[in-house]
Amino acid sequence: MSPARSPSHDRATFWLKIELQHVAPLVWRRLLVPGGVRLDKLSDIFQATMGWNNSHLHAFLVGDVSYGMLDDDEDGPDDQRDETEVTVHDALSGQQRLTYKYDYGDGWEHEVTVEDMGKQAFGLKYAVCLEGENACPPDDVGGPSGYGDFLAAIADPTGQGHRLAMEWNGGSFDPAAFDLVATNAELQRIR
Repeated sequence: MSPARSPSHDRATFWLKIELQHVAPLVWRRLLVPGGVRLDKLSDIFQATMGWNNSHLHAFLVGDVSYGMLDDDEDGPDDQRDETEVTVHDALSGQQRLTYKYDYGDGWEHEVTVEDMGKQAFGLKYAVCLEGENACPPDDVGGPSGYGDFLAAIADPTGQGHRLAMEWNGGSFDPAAFDLVATNAELQRIR
């Protein structure tokens, strides 16, 4: 059952900056996010914006409250609240930061800063990425340390690991790549 949304929730817009922690170069994005979307959709927004493939568990830590995917068959935190039951507006009201965790095995952490919140005369229908830098690491690369090893391997075409890293990734990888237009096209697909 979805939470009831008030008109003020639907007109609230959050300016968020999401930064992937413990990687170099720094991967970050700046977003406008409708306040009326549920946290499960915010996860979809983060996945599309950062470039992950959404194949692992995730959780939000807002203050001392954890929200996530409630599934008895998975290894998520036991005290987690259902992310489908709370909106961005309700979770972030009065908060300036949250942590978004993705892939408990690889241990990706994203620091999310609430840069601003405002009300619009007409609600924002889709999230919008305003800017960002650098490519998201490939899923299943092995967390921050595995990503560092991957970057070292692809940077040395004469090294033993170069060919294997390129094959594993399915081709070339540019750590400085970020396509704002493609990112916003992906965000338009989230319903």
